[in-house]
Amino acid sequence: MISISDYVAHDAVGLGELVAKGAVTAAELAEVALALIEKHNPALNAITQRMDDFGRKAAAGPLPAGPLSGVPFLLKDLFANVPGVPSNNGSAVFRGWLPSYESTLVAKAQAAGLVIVGKASSPEFGVVPTTEPKAFGPCHNPWNTAHTPGGSSGGSAAAVAAGIVPAAHASDGGGSIRIPASCCGLFGLKPSRGRISAGPAEADGWNGLATSGVVSRSVRDSAVLLDLLEGGTPGEPYAAPLKARPFAEEVGRAPGRLRIAVSHRTASHVAVHDDCLAALDDAAKLLTSLGHEVVEADPELDFDAFEAHFWKVIAANTAADLIELSELFGHRLQLGEVERWTLSLAETGDAMQAGAFMLAFRNLWRMHRPMGAFLSRYDMLLTPTLGSPPLPLGVMDTDMADIPELRRRVNSFIPFTPIANAFGHPGMSVPLYWNAAGLPVGVMFQARLGADDLLLRLAGQLEQARPWKDRHPPIWG
Repeated sequence: MISISDYVAHDAVGLGELVAKGAVTAAELAEVALALIEKHNPALNAITQRMDDFGRKAAAGPLPAGPLSGVPFLLKDLFANVPGVPSNNGSAVFRGWLPSYESTLVAKAQAAGLVIVGKASSPEFGVVPTTEPKAFGPCHNPWNTAHTPGGSSGGSAAAVAAGIVPAAHASDGGGSIRIPASCCGLFGLKPSRGRISAGPAEADGWNGLATSGVVSRSVRDSAVLLDLLEGGTPGEPYAAPLKARPFAEEVGRAPGRLRIAVSHRTASHVAVHDDCLAALDDAAKLLTSLGHEVVEADPELDFDAFEAHFWKVIAANTAADLIELSELFGHRLQLGEVERWTLSLAETGDAMQAGAFMLAFRNLWRMHRPMGAFLSRYDMLLTPTLGSPPLPLGVMDTDMADIPELRRRVNSFIPFTPIANAFGHPGMSVPLYWNAAGLPVGVMFQARLGADDLLLRLAGQLEQARPWKDRHPPIWG
């Protein structure tokens, strides 16, 4: 049996190599992951659905060959469906609901030989950037359990940061891969639109804003997992530009001398925290030392208008979700069945005329070209990932009565991440900075549509220049 200390010393690729050469079995790895869930979940509340028997059965084999075959893995508990396993989606109304079909991403994960040992906590329907669902209780950040791990993939990020699994499924409709990566000191890449399927039930989550990916402790793990999870089935609504080679081969490949724009411009009401600005300045200096050209330049966007259009699209989609769920459950959902924030978004969407929704969506698309032009003049855009370090739990309470204040808090926390969702281009949060309180503060890079490979090359260079693999939270291993 591999020891816990040896298990957490390896990333997913490293564990896969041990399995491939027979130094450890998939069953042994699964038992360590399950033991770590048992050890750490009482403090973290990161796992909402244990899958012990499912994982043990998969680990017993036979497993397909592959670079991550036999490696323990978590699914985000948000519309990542496994037949016969509850898909709770962070909501009281879904708690214990058994889906009848398998998500395309889940099928790809199992075809890759990943051993799924549980589902990680998400806020209700993923519509808030923290992970404090009323139905399951708050998920805690392993760096400081009084703080949020971010959202909506907070359970996945907390589990990876604590060493329970080396990497985990995440999804991102407004930053939900990059937000928890920043909060938990992880690497988080949101792929280009169309890279990973939302099938078979969904065509394009949130009108193309949402996509899946992973959070991980190493850049190579994210690259290999992107190779394994990308693609879909005939009829996909979008197709990402083809890659030149496997993403795994980009890590370690020189990115060349990049021209990188640095910006901290946001909507007018947002005051970016000094720690996030310090992280940005630190990253810019590191990039300059690596030979890149770093210049100050702001995207030519009306950030206030962007924020308004973005939330109209989210509200309309939430309204559609509740209509669909009311049909599924046979009655109109009420407060208590769903959270106040979810219901408020749905009511906003219901009150919106169809033309107003389409105009908001159209106005977002009209912003594509100026953003695309900006990313054609620069190889990368560098910003803080978030507007502040990880917030204390309870700040973004989804049942607070003052909904305008909650929205202000949400927007102030995530003034940067939604841009990549609206325009479909890839973005990544990289863990290069920790503040004086010992909390991680990520920085975010964005690149043109399809340039996932360039982001991975730069991330590999940054990981080598400023390694983070040995920085661990108090809750670890």
